[in-house]
Amino acid sequence: MTLPRIVIVGGGFAGYFAARRLCRKLRNEAEVVLLNPYDYFLYLPLLPEVAGGILDPRQVAVSISATLPEVRLVLGSAVTVDTAGHSVAYVNAEGRSATLEYDQVLLTTGSVNKLLPIPGVAQHAHGFRDLAEALFLRDHLTLQLELADSTDDRAERDARLTFVVVGAGYTGTEVAAQGALMTAELARNHPRLAGHNPRWLLIDTADRVLPGLAESLSRTADRVLRRRGVDIRTKTSVAEATDDAVRLSDETVVPTRSLIWCVGVRPEPLVESLGLPTNRGRLVVDEFLAVPGRPDLWACGDVAAVPDLTRPGEITAMTAQHAQRQGKCAADNIAATFGHGVRRPYKHHDLGFVVDLAGFQAAANPLQVPLSGILAKVVTRGYHLFSLPGNRGRTAADWLTEAILPRQAVQLGLVRPADVPLDTEKPARLITE
Repeated sequence: MTLPRIVIVGGGFAGYFAARRLCRKLRNEAEVVLLNPYDYFLYLPLLPEVAGGILDPRQVAVSISATLPEVRLVLGSAVTVDTAGHSVAYVNAEGRSATLEYDQVLLTTGSVNKLLPIPGVAQHAHGFRDLAEALFLRDHLTLQLELADSTDDRAERDARLTFVVVGAGYTGTEVAAQGALMTAELARNHPRLAGHNPRWLLIDTADRVLPGLAESLSRTADRVLRRRGVDIRTKTSVAEATDDAVRLSDETVVPTRSLIWCVGVRPEPLVESLGLPTNRGRLVVDEFLAVPGRPDLWACGDVAAVPDLTRPGEITAMTAQHAQRQGKCAADNIAATFGHGVRRPYKHHDLGFVVDLAGFQAAANPLQVPLSGILAKVVTRGYHLFSLPGNRGRTAADWLTEAILPRQAVQLGLVRPADVPLDTEKPARLITE
């Protein structure tokens, strides 16, 4: 007898944990299919440590087949959702078109780099949303120091040793923290760079770093970054980018070869052409994570405008914490349609955040208790180890190795600039007729 099929589109925090929950709840009652471009779940919060040369990239890429053996993994990217025909059209790993029929579908396609209409940004900035971008950034930072070492032109050397991070949110702050330590350490391996310290700028239009998080986290991050020499410029934005400089909104021109774009994210472009109501570019869902009027269509994570029941009238933030919890809630509600339990609304409880500031520094507020320094570092790494669905031993081993041995930094050359364009938009549509 053919089992009903649940198709989950996207294997990020929402999709991965929804798939895991559904397999446990609907064992032998439904086929759970996960459509994802890659055969791994990417643990995004540790990407800055990959870029900083602390973690092997394989540690943050958790095998879906190894950790979710009961899930049918289909490698591909969705391009069409046909709600009338109950099917998802996708392009597989070899570029061929195919379709998946479904009885229930959960959209968890996540988000991509957020672009702003600023001249030159799309051409000259480097994003930071996936493994390829993290590997590219690690190579790029190493390359700039080596090129700075090889030139006798002081202006070129200073430009290559200047790194501009745009966006002082969670990602941008951690990238600047890791990058400042990494480049300072690498510079010590180049005697010709003595007296030419790498310069980092962290820019944001907000009035403080980590504007979306608690002020205690912001104060700690600000203090640590400034002690490392990071030039923090708040209430500032980029006006123009070229291949050798960045012009800021205050008309300051910063010669640089490195513009790292961490401004934020936007919902994956699939949502834009669905033909269904959206809120701030995200698909409108009810408190049960179902698309109103479509009993077989669900969405959660960054792609969905989930009502925040703790703040009436608002929608939940686009964070990994929300995505993971919403994925589990969506799985429970889908399972309820099969007679397992009852539907429940998504209502989160803020357990606090952790921010890794590299070295022995971190900021954390578990259960709203502000922490900094080594204690916050222990809490931060403990949280990440607990949250990782795989590779925990290998990750801990990398951290231990990093604490006692010098950082390794060589260019692997695995990712070319053309492989990591900042604009990742692709066509997509929904067929409803």
